Amino acid sequence: MMHQLTAPSVEYAQSTICAVLPAGTTAHIWLKALQAETPASLSATVGGIEIGVVTTDNIEEFSFRTLAFSQGGETTLSYDPSTTELSIVYCFSRQTAMTDGVRVLYTLPTNAMPDLPGSYHFRPPFGWMNDPNGFGRFGEKVHLFYQHYPHTPRWNTMHWGHAVSDDFLHWTHLPVFLFPPSELSARADGLGGAYSGSAIALPGEQDSVRIFFTEHVKGRRPEEQIQFAMKIEDMISADAAELILPHRPEGLDLMLDFRDPYVFEGPDGRWKMLLGSRDRSGGVILLYETDDPQAAGGWRFIGVLHREDRFKKKPAECPCMVPLGGAPDDPDTRWALIFGLLTSRDLATGRHNIAIATVGRFDGMSFAPDFEQELDFGTDAYAFQAFVDRSGPVGIAWLANWSDVSKDADMPTAMTLPRRLLLRDGALLTPPVDAVLTLRQSPIDTDGLLAGDTVCLGNGMVEIVLHLSSAGNAFRLDFEHPETELSVQLDSEGLSIPFARAGDTIFPRYVAAGARPSSIRIFLDAGSIEVFADDGRWTGTKRLPGFEGVRAARLVAPDGNVAAATIWQLKL
Repeated sequence: MMHQLTAPSVEYAQSTICAVLPAGTTAHIWLKALQAETPASLSATVGGIEIGVVTTDNIEEFSFRTLAFSQGGETTLSYDPSTTELSIVYCFSRQTAMTDGVRVLYTLPTNAMPDLPGSYHFRPPFGWMNDPNGFGRFGEKVHLFYQHYPHTPRWNTMHWGHAVSDDFLHWTHLPVFLFPPSELSARADGLGGAYSGSAIALPGEQDSVRIFFTEHVKGRRPEEQIQFAMKIEDMISADAAELILPHRPEGLDLMLDFRDPYVFEGPDGRWKMLLGSRDRSGGVILLYETDDPQAAGGWRFIGVLHREDRFKKKPAECPCMVPLGGAPDDPDTRWALIFGLLTSRDLATGRHNIAIATVGRFDGMSFAPDFEQELDFGTDAYAFQAFVDRSGPVGIAWLANWSDVSKDADMPTAMTLPRRLLLRDGALLTPPVDAVLTLRQSPIDTDGLLAGDTVCLGNGMVEIVLHLSSAGNAFRLDFEHPETELSVQLDSEGLSIPFARAGDTIFPRYVAAGARPSSIRIFLDAGSIEVFADDGRWTGTKRLPGFEGVRAARLVAPDGNVAAATIWQLKL
């Protein structure tokens, strides 16, 4: 499995969960009453002595409860399955959570992640996940918060999940971090919750971090979306949040969209905040700033930093902004402004929810674009969020697309491979982080593809590296997948990922028009394909249906067009 969990010593019975827990353990429990007249109840015993009981009479949604175990030993959690339904039980120690993570004792079978040995993309330990939030290095570890609904692999009332890593690839799951307000947690109606945001390390305060997020309540007037912040120090649980932006700026004729605060240090040394919105013409990125070195308050509206009107009244969301290579305070340093356009549709290709990267100069008050490009021609790298790490900017995105989500389809999803951001020859490059080289276990094939053979890909979790004899040489790499027609192709039109599910009659064309790369890296995993051409000059990401791997590959190309082709078995 992708997630790291301490191997539990757990036995399941009809109405008990048994485990050996150390002293100082905290358990997080979600339970729901099955009958209006009988509360749900779960009791905990250690060494045969009852130490606590949690209850709820809510029959509409799982209620969150905690139990603290001051003593360790043989522990039994007991409940009556005729009156009580459990969704999740996990435990952790605050002293060791950053290294040991949470220990999942129980999840509903319908809520569990698929069992995918060898899979190398980040997935939550249970439930639904979408936008990455608060992605950054705090202390020695990289932290990833994310939009999360714990109880089904389907979007609903929003929480924040949380995980940490030392290398961007191996992740340790931490307790659920942000919870919706109690009135929104009472029903599974998706009316709101803790929406997307960001996080910053506070200067001069070791281990102190400030979190920023949108609270959304559908139908609330005058504002559906308002902005909150909180200071945290233990990185395990959230404290009380403070309202920092209760209203949209006036006089701009903005619609209700006002979300996804992204906070970063500007070239003038002040904290800046970007928010996504839209007006009657199109999507807009709003800019705020504060003089407060702790970013706790005093936020003032500067103006509209950027707008995107080509898709008409589609909201800009999930903005982020990072300097590329140079010092932030150097006027010649270019900055990348990246955002998504919700419900946008490219008429030429039929692709939905386009993500845009605009590169230009930023002086702290205004942004002067030099050029613009699509972030990902496959469109399934959405809600991209980046920060400046030790060696430069790194970002990650949700490996999915809202056009695939429906009320009828559960969709366990993943995050993309983390990607670097580079400015080179007038283009933004987004290659995978260098650590992905450590995924290579052994070569599967070095000559079969070149010979035109159909090469078996084993479990389908592989990297394929192609080197062309000349830039732009045509080829087609066909894949055998149980649920879709899939290939990677380079021709006179550009680089594309031809993709069609069974029964499709009309489907988008995922193409980087005009691309003429000379090298291509293709990462296949259960449920995804990621293509990086010429060190990420052109990047394409597609979520694949189901979780069976690609079974085989066959290269079709004129003689001499492909100079080398290698397939690597990958594994964490």
